[in-house]
Amino acid sequence: MIILQVQMTVKVEERETFLNKANLLLTATQAEEGNISYNLYENVSRPGSFAMLEEWRDEQAIDRHNKSEHFTEFLAYARNVLAEPANMYRLNQ
Repeated sequence: MIILQVQMTVKVEERETFLNKANLLLTATQAEEGNISYNLYENVSRPGSFAMLEEWRDEQAIDRHNKSEHFTEFLAYARNVLAEPANMYRLNQ
């Protein structure tokens, strides 16, 4: 199992649209083969600060996800509404 965490800070005025688009991404990704879990969390003391916590069966599942239409569309959108670059961390080896 591979666990990833992606930290994102969204521009305040984009928060609601971001949540709507992220919900579509979550639904599609959770149905992918090889996805164990895929969830978005918001820091309650810092609105607009999000963590995406992902669990995958293997690298091949991540590769398929990264090439999926729902992910590439979300990524293109998110690049324009982030207040700063996203940070990704691999939580296990």
